Amino acid sequence: MVSQNQNVISLDCVSKVYGGNTHALRDVSLNVGAGEIFGLLGPNGAGKSTLVKVLLTVVKPTVARGQMLGKPIGDKKTLARIGYLPEQHRLAPYLTARQAVEFVAALSGVDRATRKKRAAELLDRVGLSKWIDRRVNVFSKGMRQRAGLAAALVNDPQIVFLDEPTDGVDPVGRVEIRDLLIQMRREGRTVFLNSHLLGEAEQVCDRVAILVQGRVVKQGRMDDLQREGSRQELIVRWSGSGARVDANSQMEVGLGGAVTLNSAASARSLPFRGMNISPTITADGNHQYVFGDVDASAAQPALDAVRAAGGEIISLIPMHQRLEELFMKIVIDPATGKAPPPGAGS
Repeated sequence: MVSQNQNVISLDCVSKVYGGNTHALRDVSLNVGAGEIFGLLGPNGAGKSTLVKVLLTVVKPTVARGQMLGKPIGDKKTLARIGYLPEQHRLAPYLTARQAVEFVAALSGVDRATRKKRAAELLDRVGLSKWIDRRVNVFSKGMRQRAGLAAALVNDPQIVFLDEPTDGVDPVGRVEIRDLLIQMRREGRTVFLNSHLLGEAEQVCDRVAILVQGRVVKQGRMDDLQREGSRQELIVRWSGSGARVDANSQMEVGLGGAVTLNSAASARSLPFRGMNISPTITADGNHQYVFGDVDASAAQPALDAVRAAGGEIISLIPMHQRLEELFMKIVIDPATGKAPPPGAGS
């Protein structure tokens, strides 16, 4: 296995232009570390599957500068150390699950005794031990996906490419597959996950890259990306005879860092740092104030102001930016409010 502090994939520039000047990939550069779960995200038609197929020599690139497992992109011998579950994969329907996985192992050069042992172990691992000798043609979509995962691991790969691995899998199966991905990481394998399920990617990925119209527009560690949009959400109830501000109270921050609670009836100030903060009315009539990128202690002056004005503090909750929020900020065009169509800008 490659050392944990090394990159197993390093791309300096990968481009793919199809006939008719259709740019599927545009100067893609990214790094994937050993033993991590890396998520490649993006809207439909962004080029995610094309990039995976370039790395696996299924699609010939226009330009491909970079390395995988220390060898140039396109090195055939490297593929023996790679596992791959393509989107909408097909196992021979007339074979049993055991036979199908053993067949993939044979194609990968795994010897007979080893492939028999691994096929049984892996099918048990993905929850198909009871169906190991049933033909694939009687499997549900989720069962076929599990069998495909077993096949992707049968050659004991260092890197596993998974293209929408939970597609068609029920909620219980998704949890089990997520646990399997985490187990792969514990074993020192690198998982390259191509998925449109942002919630699942957020739970398992160490790092992600977001691809839009063939370009990497954002990449980084998951915790760093979440921290970018961190905030404090303060919920206040202004009802009651003791409150000395009305329901439209607004928190404003001047250049000197003073927060003012403004209303038609009164105004109060206190030291604070931030920006103009207007409330959002919640479903139960409370007021929600959002302070960007501050910790709980820095928000204490605002809490004191609320109490002094007769407001009731319901909650102060630290919030991290969810992957879905980041994704929508990047992908949605602010002018149209829509994501670009597949292949836009080609």
